[in-house]
Amino acid sequence: QVQLVESGGGLVQAGGSLRLSCAASGRAFINYKMAWFRQAPGKEREFVAYIRRNGVGTYYPDSVKGRFTISRDNARNMVYLQMNSLKPEDTAIYYCAATGADSVTIVASAYGYWGQGTQVTVSS
Repeated sequence: QVQLVESGGGLVQAGGSLRLSCAASGRAFINYKMAWFRQAPGKEREFVAYIRRNGVGTYYPDSVKGRFTISRDNARNMVYLQMNSLKPEDTAIYYCAATGADSVTIVASAYGYWGQGTQVTVSS
């Protein structure tokens, strides 16, 4: 089991940057594949970024590719999301999630562990 706590959200102007952090506690963090999702008001939870256990493989949807970068530090049980060139449509609550699934997955239901979320607001 793993517990997740996000931080780093805030208010930023369009074109700005933010770095989100996710601190994991519990057992065997390296056994989990990690991801970031986001949810805007009135919308479904949306996949944002995925990273493999070893931190080498990553995956992004087209909406954030080239602007967002996911990384992890297995020695510190941390996952990060660097967000650059932010747009107003990036405004949402951002969630860190963990899964023990073997295959790459961008489906929220495949992730059994979630943080409480951190608000990101991008002003135009």
